[in-house]
Amino acid sequence: MEGKFKRVPALDKCFAILDLMAHTKKPLGISDLSNALGYHKSTVFNMVYTLVDLGILENGTEGKFRFGPGLYALGKASGGGSELVSTVHPYLEEISKKTKLSVFLGIRSGKRAVIMDKVDSPFDIKVSSEAGMAIPLLAGAGGKVLLSQLSDAELEALLSESKLKKFTPSSCVHKKNYKTMIKRARLEKFALDDEEYIEGVRALAVPLHLHRVNLQAAIWIVGLKSQIKDEVLPSYKSMLQEIASIIEMRFS
Repeated sequence: MEGKFKRVPALDKCFAILDLMAHTKKPLGISDLSNALGYHKSTVFNMVYTLVDLGILENGTEGKFRFGPGLYALGKASGGGSELVSTVHPYLEEISKKTKLSVFLGIRSGKRAVIMDKVDSPFDIKVSSEAGMAIPLLAGAGGKVLLSQLSDAELEALLSESKLKKFTPSSCVHKKNYKTMIKRARLEKFALDDEEYIEGVRALAVPLHLHRVNLQAAIWIVGLKSQIKDEVLPSYKSMLQEIASIIEMRFS
């Protein structure tokens, strides 16, 4: 019955940590949180690392913490998700209907791309991932266009502390060449993944410049190489760029 529950102090402290991080809008360390909230460092340490283990927070650089993919997944699940998801979803459906491919909406979270929404291909054989799933940022077309939205200094800093992984024989593992690919994606507002992340799979991606501070978003389509043949690349590229422009206008 109302008024007879026993309040859980640990939950109060947990949400105080999350609320502070939301309002500060920058990564915070254990000492930052402890000093601001007046909690003992050991209490903050245990709570923060529990949240990291749950995917609600993630450990960034220099011992600072930021929101993780688990939090975005919870936001997506709550009543249709954010303005971003509700606005973009009809366009994902439109793209999937025209291409018969799986379509994804993702955002950058640290060194990962978090899938916020998706529409699966109608084919029995398809490439799919679940909303809330985090994939390596330094992989695939989606990662390229997300990185293309960073400044040169931000891109340089991220690459300086990361190692490019050879996911397939086609993966780019040379940072100089990879930076050239990112700059090309920035210029063209488009990126192609030709079996660079998964063998036999192609992906095309476009960035979404949504005029939101610290938000990098993108749309990408994924399919087997037999489903995304060379002759359809120009038309798919134009369609994605056109839809991205329409979405961006809605957020301007």
